[in-house]
Amino acid sequence: MPAPPAAAWRRHAAAAATSTTPRTLLLLLPILLLFVLYRAPDLTFSATSTAATASSRHLPGQLRPFDCYSSPQASPVFASLVEGVPHPFFYSLADMGALPDRPHKNIARLLKGKRFRKPDISETIQELLGGKVGGSSSGLVVDVGANVGMAAFAAAVMGFRVVAFEPVFENLQRICDGVYLNRVQDRVAVYHAAASDRVGNITMHKVIGRLDNSAISATGAKLAFKSNEEIAVEVATIPLDEVIPDAERVLMIKVDVQGWEYHVLRGASKLLSRRKGEAPYLIYEEDERLLQASNSTAQEIRTFLTSVGYNHCTSRGTDAHCTKE
Repeated sequence: MPAPPAAAWRRHAAAAATSTTPRTLLLLLPILLLFVLYRAPDLTFSATSTAATASSRHLPGQLRPFDCYSSPQASPVFASLVEGVPHPFFYSLADMGALPDRPHKNIARLLKGKRFRKPDISETIQELLGGKVGGSSSGLVVDVGANVGMAAFAAAVMGFRVVAFEPVFENLQRICDGVYLNRVQDRVAVYHAAASDRVGNITMHKVIGRLDNSAISATGAKLAFKSNEEIAVEVATIPLDEVIPDAERVLMIKVDVQGWEYHVLRGASKLLSRRKGEAPYLIYEEDERLLQASNSTAQEIRTFLTSVGYNHCTSRGTDAHCTKE
């Protein structure tokens, strides 16, 4: 099917999500065919949402939610379906690799008619929010290091409101695509910033070809992809405590920032210090090599979490799940 005209994005931006069983969506028929660029819907929450407080607060440095309308979209756009989860959702693929000889592995799978391998984090998020963590869709899910939205959209299509942080611009473009494809513009607000323990700016290292491995630490960014080109860019930093209002109910925080986890958690000290029953369920990546590249350790994080009341942490692969049980 041909790509929709530019006006279609806005004409349907306010439409509520419809419950259908979607099929793999190919927004580009011949790969080499140029198609019309279009723009995604605004990512601010609706005025009726209590999370609008978070997106409209006066933040240090005038940091506002990223506005998809003011940004050119990634092009061309492929979209596929994350299946095998209770609530399937679309994700956008803008990294097509080196066509025609070396397409990105996910593009190659899609063209062969194979399913996308569902990310573990998507299944984990839906399992938790559909069980002991969620209960209802009245709380907020915070996604730090959102990448292309595998955690954010997993929560949003279940009806949960999401505040996401993603410093890599190319990933933001793909999140904008996903917001439209999943019809969740009233539930997702994303900040073009790195969550940290202070307000300011910091140099981030993007790994070309593996943007999901981009990191604050140059060593951490190149740890697994030494031959890939790395580009240093300056990004804004903001603590979670500066963005999430004290009165906002937060169900879950997910942090995956390639070794910068300690600084993110330190910047959420007030939020994490909430009493048992009100403190969010915490998931963070605990990769010792990446943490050491950013001059921190897993033990340092565990000690900090104990100091704010998180006395129960279990490991699931390279992720740690922590609660105040």
